[in-house]
Amino acid sequence: MNTSNPKNKVGLLDLELNRLTKALFLALVVLSVVMVALQGFVGPWYRYLFRFLLLFSYIIPISLRVNLDMGKAAYGWMIMKDENIPGTVVRTSTIPEELGRLVYLLTDKTGTLTQNEMVFKRLHLGTVSYGTDTMDEIQNHIMSSYGQVQGQASGNSISSTPSRKVQPSAPKVRKTVSSRIHEAVKAIALCHNVTPVYESRAGVNGETEYTEADQDFSDENRTYQASSPDEVALVQWTESVGLTLINRDLTSMQLKTPGGQILTYYILQNFPFTSESKRMGIIVREESTGEITFYMKGADVAMSSIVQYNDWLEEECGNMAREGLRTLVVAKKSLTEEQYQDFENRYNQAKLSIHDRTLKVAAVVESLEREMELLCLTGVEDQLQADVRPTLEMLRNAGIKCWAVCFFEMEKGNCVPKRSPSQTQTFEFHRVTPKRPVSNRGEAHLELNAFRRKHDCALVISGDSLEVCLKYYEHEFVELACQCPAVVCCRCSPTQKAQIVKLLQQHTGKRTCAIGDGGNDVSMIQAADCGIGIVGKEGKQASLAADFSVTQFKHIGRLLIVHGRNSYKRSAALSQFVIHRGLIISTMQAVFSSVFYFASVPLYQGFLMVGYATIYTMFPVFSLVLDQDVKPETALLYPELYKDLTKGRSLSFKTFLIWVLISVYQGGILMYGALLLFESEFVHVVAISFTALILTELLMVALTIRTWHWLMVLAEFFSLGSYVASLAFLNAYFGIGRVSLGSFLDVTFITTLAFLWKVSAITVVSCLPLYILKYLKRKFSPPSYSKLTS
Repeated sequence: MNTSNPKNKVGLLDLELNRLTKALFLALVVLSVVMVALQGFVGPWYRYLFRFLLLFSYIIPISLRVNLDMGKAAYGWMIMKDENIPGTVVRTSTIPEELGRLVYLLTDKTGTLTQNEMVFKRLHLGTVSYGTDTMDEIQNHIMSSYGQVQGQASGNSISSTPSRKVQPSAPKVRKTVSSRIHEAVKAIALCHNVTPVYESRAGVNGETEYTEADQDFSDENRTYQASSPDEVALVQWTESVGLTLINRDLTSMQLKTPGGQILTYYILQNFPFTSESKRMGIIVREESTGEITFYMKGADVAMSSIVQYNDWLEEECGNMAREGLRTLVVAKKSLTEEQYQDFENRYNQAKLSIHDRTLKVAAVVESLEREMELLCLTGVEDQLQADVRPTLEMLRNAGIKCWAVCFFEMEKGNCVPKRSPSQTQTFEFHRVTPKRPVSNRGEAHLELNAFRRKHDCALVISGDSLEVCLKYYEHEFVELACQCPAVVCCRCSPTQKAQIVKLLQQHTGKRTCAIGDGGNDVSMIQAADCGIGIVGKEGKQASLAADFSVTQFKHIGRLLIVHGRNSYKRSAALSQFVIHRGLIISTMQAVFSSVFYFASVPLYQGFLMVGYATIYTMFPVFSLVLDQDVKPETALLYPELYKDLTKGRSLSFKTFLIWVLISVYQGGILMYGALLLFESEFVHVVAISFTALILTELLMVALTIRTWHWLMVLAEFFSLGSYVASLAFLNAYFGIGRVSLGSFLDVTFITTLAFLWKVSAITVVSCLPLYILKYLKRKFSPPSYSKLTS
């Protein structure tokens, strides 16, 4: 999925504008045909039809795309310059409005909701549990046990090997707590893929021989590297209790005891962790005794059937999961030399097989994974990021449904809805667990029926069960899941994550947002309508593939609630005003042609039309990208205001028809008013109507603005000044007699009081009723945000 070509994302606002543009094109054709029909189809009517199509072409908002793209670039700049969300990067300039239309939020857990910094919290041995406040007891047990071993080794220097060999098999009845802690800590210190790294302090000349010969093994100079932060946390914990990993290569590793003794272990085999097996193992031989031991650790789901019978593992895993800890089960199995040689021969033979090599290798390894001795259960905490709970609470109040689509075990998934969605509301859980999996159609049917009878219930489901449910009951499952307050999908592959996003898009038609921090989240981010990547400890792969990049999860609240709202509201107002700007002048052209016997003659000449769409009205109209209906503090305090955005009421066919009616009314008033008030020459009609048109557009921008910005005021006066200045000098610039602005303006007339009162009267008649209607609407049917700001 990560190597597939990402789709070109198109915002919902752009799709809505495309539909409106199609309606405008249809209106253009119909109006042209009507004008030709009223003309009576006389003469070369098809030529007149094309003339009318060109005259009314301003109905099609050609400048809309330019204004919108410039607006989107401005939104991206505002997001990246917001000091409250530092480090945010906008990687796309096409879908900032999508941030204000989201309904479903799909998020990863590790590194996205959490810090991805693991801290060892608990060690459970079955009968005794150790937490952070009792780690000193473990340290004392380790010091005493290795002190006894070192004493026995120095006292029996000649016969140390046989005495040490007898020791593990001696306590057959029951091991002491000290010996069990010793075995557990040693297993944790050996069963991993961590490598200690030392940075050279001296080495000014960069000589590697000097660095290797005089290696500094001090604790301050040592760092651990591993693919999983869980393993680093475990090895760091063994170092804190006295057993330190100081060296590792492909064939051996060395541990340092509390007394300073170096223990060497040879790595015979290594079985790395995979998402299918959910466990990893290692076979080591101790140098001093020659003992061969097979260590294994993994998820309790995978290890419960491997270890010997016990009555505490499942219960304690559930207890740790409820505390939000990541659990690992550690076990071991002692091997004789003959057992290992037999295993090695079968393992090498399986690796050389041509057919079904993977299955044969797995079968040989599984032959060892039987009746293993359960040593301990570890609990590692991955703490939530700062302000994750308030952010999720805010998003939930905003009407955004949060789904956790994760790669962790089922037991860890149970704590996610408890820790995340709400501090005030608790949920009942419906779990489709791996211990009671859904494997066929009948089980899926029974599970869905049981889930349907529960109300206000959070769903926790594994990836395998999810695949079966979607195979047989896709529509029913998605319908039920969408009604849940929280959904957690555990053990999902990257392909499944993208599949869940696509299902929500197909079945609900709502806008989705995916958030992740790792490479396994890229497919989900690319499939969602809006992808957000978090720069974390797993690299920048998700961040670079996303549409927006943030540094912390808490920044998403402001990104959606504030910037998403502003981007959508501003683009909706801007696009409708650009449509209104084209409709009003096309209405004036239609009235003009109708009065003069449906003549296909332009009302305004070329430069007037160019100036109308650019310098005379562009800056005030574009200044709408600075408008805001609600202050950021109010939007964050009342996230419920976000729910209105998802209904799409700011830009719809209803608002479009309202703007069409306004355009028809104002265009008719401007044209008929100019025709009624002009006295002798036709040039007065052009002067009066065009001046009143410019003033009407500037007043309509002022009517639309909800929060004034100093740049808006500057844009209004700049446009008005530009038009007044053009009236004065363009006449002399173009000269009399050319078909241009100069030949259609009477400078002596526009400086008279008659011109001023006629323009003022027409402008007042076209705008005053709209101001009155706006006042009455705000008084008797105020919008939701005005109740909060008043």
